[in-house]
Amino acid sequence: MTQRYLILQDQSVYPGEAFGAPATTFGEIVFNTAMSGYQEIITNPIYHNQILMFTTPTIGAAGINHQADEAIVPTIKGVVAREIADVSTNRLQRMSLDAFLKRHNIPGIARIDTRALARHLRQTGTQKASIVDVPDDHAFDQLKAMVLPTNQVAQASTPKAYANPGRGANVIIIDLGLKNGILRNLRDYDANITVLPHDTTLEQVVNLDPDGIVLSSGPGDPHILSEPLLKLIRTVQSEIPLLGIGLGYELFALANGAELEELTFERHGMNHPIREQITGKIIFANQGNGYVINRASLKATALMVTHMDLMDHSVQGVRHRDYPAFGVQFFPDAAPGPIEATDIFAEYMEIVSARRGGSRQWLNEY
Repeated sequence: MTQRYLILQDQSVYPGEAFGAPATTFGEIVFNTAMSGYQEIITNPIYHNQILMFTTPTIGAAGINHQADEAIVPTIKGVVAREIADVSTNRLQRMSLDAFLKRHNIPGIARIDTRALARHLRQTGTQKASIVDVPDDHAFDQLKAMVLPTNQVAQASTPKAYANPGRGANVIIIDLGLKNGILRNLRDYDANITVLPHDTTLEQVVNLDPDGIVLSSGPGDPHILSEPLLKLIRTVQSEIPLLGIGLGYELFALANGAELEELTFERHGMNHPIREQITGKIIFANQGNGYVINRASLKATALMVTHMDLMDHSVQGVRHRDYPAFGVQFFPDAAPGPIEATDIFAEYMEIVSARRGGSRQWLNEY
């Protein structure tokens, strides 16, 4: 195999072997500690424009099965792994991981000590990185000059509204970087879904007369999203059941006066135990975030903590005390698993069903 190099902005160099597309790439590098579900992770829009590193020793053994895609096209910048499996016995496999990355012009690099690299990133924080043929001064100069984009949501969101029809409750999803797992879970309840772009207006939402609104997960810094979206959240949450997931949860918190703190390095995986505060139930769920709620800031809001991470005690879920609105930091759609967090959708749809068909008089004001 062809030798290539992973270089970081702190001048670190990691030699390895090329797979995937033979392209040079630049992006912010993040690591994921999940032991399975690499295809769902690679196709998750929250990793838009990022180089994705897996700490699990081997990926690729399951091949690629398009039923597991979380987006039509992956938009990551690269894949870093310890070892790539060449053989798969999965009967659902349609192509290898290597062929899949080649098809989408995404480079990869293997034979990297990913555990050591993860420890390095934990110490130094998230960095810019590049996969190159030669780690010379020119490559480092290009990496240093690279400016990370700040409009990830605009790039990942659908440009036009579209429908995912059902015969049940009329649910709107505001697409901030929507993953298919959210659609699949809502369709289990036969929801009649309309997906709207991130810059949708209050008037467009009201015209659809929704029974529920979901703010999807997505990439990037929640502080960059525009004030009109926060105003929309504050307006609809008092009357329409609202669920925020990932980035949507962070925006729900910001709209209600909470403050967010940026993590030194982003947290991605499914190995953190999360406690449901009311019942004491412990769950594990797929996670991917670079921000957490400042717990002290909640005292001045109408939000209450519903879920807490038992490893770092960070807030993982909040609910409005007065309105039918709540959110979770983790991904409850089990794509990839574990599956115990899917109860979040059952809880949400129960609220939607209970309030469905109620007065819509307030909508006439807008």
